[in-house]
This record gives sequence, C-alpha cells and structure tokens, in this order.
Amino acid sequence: MTLILASWYTPKRIIIIILCVFAVVLAYADRLNIAIAIVYMAKEFNWNHITQGYVLSSFYIGYLTTQVIGGALADKFGGKRILGIAAATWTLFTLLTPISARVNIYCLILCRICLGIGEGVTLPCIVSLITKWFPPKERSRAVSTMYVSIFIGLTIAMPISNILASSQFGWESIFWVFAIVTFIWTVIWYFYGKSYPRDYSGISKEELDWILESKSSSYSEDNKQKIPWKLIFSRREVWAMLLGHFFNSWGFYILLNWLPIFYYEHFHVDINLIGYYAALPYLLYIIMGLISGYISDYAIYQLKIRVLTVRRSVNLIGFLGISISLLLVSMNKISSFCRLLMCSNWPMLEFKYFNMKFEIFLRLLL
Repeated sequence: MTLILASWYTPKRIIIIILCVFAVVLAYADRLNIAIAIVYMAKEFNWNHITQGYVLSSFYIGYLTTQVIGGALADKFGGKRILGIAAATWTLFTLLTPISARVNIYCLILCRICLGIGEGVTLPCIVSLITKWFPPKERSRAVSTMYVSIFIGLTIAMPISNILASSQFGWESIFWVFAIVTFIWTVIWYFYGKSYPRDYSGISKEELDWILESKSSSYSEDNKQKIPWKLIFSRREVWAMLLGHFFNSWGFYILLNWLPIFYYEHFHVDINLIGYYAALPYLLYIIMGLISGYISDYAIYQLKIRVLTVRRSVNLIGFLGISISLLLVSMNKISSFCRLLMCSNWPMLEFKYFNMKFEIFLRLLL
C-alpha cells in the first residue's frame, strides 16, 4: 500500500527526489552547453575540427574515472556529502571554462577533464540515494523520474545556451549563468539534502516507518551478499547488453557533441537558431522513451510475446532506424529534409534502448 499522509505534510523523500532531478538537469546542461558554445569559440579562436574534438571529448576522460566509484563513495561517506562536493566541483570548473579557454587550449582541456571528474559521481550517487530513501515499490517511479530528467536537461540547455551566446555578453555568459544556477542548487542541497531518512529532522514517524519497514522486508544491511561478479560476466546476456549500450553510446555521444556544429557548417543553419534545432532530438527522446516502454509492456503482458523476442525486436528497429536515417542524411542534398530526418529518426536509438536501460536500473536497485 502507498503511504497516505495528511494533506499538509510533504513527504521528505519527494523533496529529495526533486532536488536530485534538478541536480541531473543541471549536470547534463553543464556538460552539454559547450556543444553550443564551441560553435562561437571555434570562430573566435580559429579552432579546426581536431582541436574541437579534443575539447569536446576531454570531459569523458574525467567522467570515466569517477563514474564507477560514485555509488561506493556515496554508500561509504553519504550521498549528501558526495553529491554536494560533486556539484561544487563541476560548478567551479564550469565557471573556469571561459577563463581557461582564453589562457590556452591545454588549460581548457584540463578544465573539461576536471568537470568530468566532478560529474562522474552524480548518477551513481543519486541511485544510491534512491535506494536509501525509497522502498522497493516506489523505486521504479523514482528511477524513471531521474532518467527523464536527463533529457530535460539536454532539451533546455541547447536553446538557453544559444540565447546567452547571442546576447551582448557573448558565449562566456553560457558558463557564468549555468555555474551560478548550479551554485544556488548546491546551497539548497546543503540545507535540505540528507543521506538517510533518519537524518531528516522534519520527517514524520509514519513516513520513516514506511521507508524502513518496506526496505527491511527485502534487504538488510547486516545481511549483505557478496556480488557474484564472475557469474555475472560469464553470462552472454550481460555481454549483449554491454555491447548494445556501447554501440548505443557511440552514436549518441557523437551526435550529442557534434550535432550543433554539423547543423551550422553543413546545413548553414543560422548560428542564433542552432540551439533550437539541436534541442529537438532530446525532446523526441522523452516521447519515444515513454512510447517504447508502453509498447514493450503491452507486447509482453497483453500480447504474451516472449520477453526476449520483444527485447530483440525493439533493438533491431532502433538500430535499423538510426542507421538508415544517418545514411540518408549523408546522401540527401535538401537541407530542410535532412534536418527533419535527423531530428525525427535519431530518437529511434531511444526507442530500442529505453526499456532495456530502465530494466537494468530496476534490477540493480531491487
């Protein structure tokens, strides 16, 4: 049963997930805003594509180093502390981005690496917080909310960055504004974020009992089982998911970073409008993610189609959709048609993969 409280009481776990959603939105906005800024920066500093590639990819060097340990750090030192330190770190290096760019390219690359280090712990840390704050029956909604917020961040970052870069304050204002907003979030998190339900002084006894009793029925801190890593990595299904995620990320992150430049240089889109064009795929991502999850559940539970068949089918549709659309984009000469084709078919990646990623999250949490 879902916990029912007095109408005047706001469940503290709702406050926590709202703060986490804003953290994810800001994290993805802060990492992506350079995709718009670099169009302006490349013109000013006369960067070629190789230099732009170094700048855009350097973030992921730092991101890789801390993403694996983020959850473990949160479990050991507390999600409030780790997420707060992470946000403060990426706020600082977001603010330093325009300064480092004017020093030299090496300072900028180092700054982007440090930004990645700060952001790498964010999602694992939030997942750890969800396991502490939400009972198993509510975790699916918490995870789906967090996951959708990724694309909300990507959707709003592009046009806002474009507006700021086109203003009298120039492309530097992109990083100043996002850094200030993230700093405000960090201050709010310091006062209202908590690692564990017991730490929240205003939490009601009913909500605390609901969280702890629901968790104790499925998990005990004193009865942790050793994770069978050898058995996990000996399963071909695991490797199939890993490879699928690898190839999904290959296309996703290339387009994530290069799409604004592609629109500007190949399709000659007005530099003041590229943010709006580039935001469309992320908006469609959200829609396709919801549709794919519904279709998959309907096929499995209503049409009684085998789970494996459904998983294979949506992956096949997704990979074929994005492959065909990218091939047509490279061949077609009509720019407006190409832009429409790119925006409408890139989210096919999400059609095939949303359901799989969401299921992996839930299996790990539950």
